[in-house]
Amino acid sequence: MGFSSNVSNFFYEARIRSWDIILTLLNLVEKKRRIGDVTPEGHPGYGRHWPEYRPPGETDSRCSCPGLNALANHGIISRSGRDISFVDIDRHVQATYNISSTLSSFVAHYAARMLKKSFSHGTLDLAELDLHNGIEHDASLLRLDAAFQPNQSTKHVPYIEELLAAASNKDKDGNDVLTVKDLSKLLGKRRAVSRAVNKEFTLKLFHKLFGCANASLLLSTMGGRVDDLHSFLLHEQLPEGWESRVRDSHGLTLINFNKLALKIEFGVHEKDWAQVAQEAAEHDGTTPV
Repeated sequence: MGFSSNVSNFFYEARIRSWDIILTLLNLVEKKRRIGDVTPEGHPGYGRHWPEYRPPGETDSRCSCPGLNALANHGIISRSGRDISFVDIDRHVQATYNISSTLSSFVAHYAARMLKKSFSHGTLDLAELDLHNGIEHDASLLRLDAAFQPNQSTKHVPYIEELLAAASNKDKDGNDVLTVKDLSKLLGKRRAVSRAVNKEFTLKLFHKLFGCANASLLLSTMGGRVDDLHSFLLHEQLPEGWESRVRDSHGLTLINFNKLALKIEFGVHEKDWAQVAQEAAEHDGTTPV
């Protein structure tokens, strides 16, 4: 990446973060979107009516992100998961999940830079996003490490079932709901066990925070509701009649996204799982790190 690109990225991020502060403040004073009217008119899913769900075929491209896979499975982006523009990812993630323009743009621009492609004119296949230690990382909440499962679009069902069973709270309607503590606890376990059994294990601070950020979206956009997360995580399907639980007028901003991710990270205690990690290593026949 050349000097001019670095300068361009610096000013882009400065502009995005400044605008994000404004959107965060506007969210505090403007009315929230009405229930049933969160998805914008003219976008797939308006009125909580989503396009037909179809599971991917053998030649379709998918990645480790259930949110993007769900967009493809519903035909909101290309059902094949191929030749998708970064601009379309930005636009449809924003509208489907009520993500702020700043957050959706930041993530899409980061993906383009990671893949050394143009945000404005480039395209990608979803599987390209699983460049190891780019966005995809070890100790995932939902996937085995790449050392054990190179195809990161493959869901690890036992992890998902364990996550759904970990819900320790209920909402006002009696639905099982995941909490920040639930996610912190499981992330601690994933890190401890992966570190013990994966000889190729790596997890930099950036990827720790990215993992927490991904987990935070389960609480913000899905409300942590187990009944919604069941279809979303196991089948990568938007639940019937669902809409984003984020009702802020300008969507989930970078500031609030990062704030929730940090709350999850501060609650992660890998050492609490030392015994479990030791037992996993012994069962796997490896020497704990």
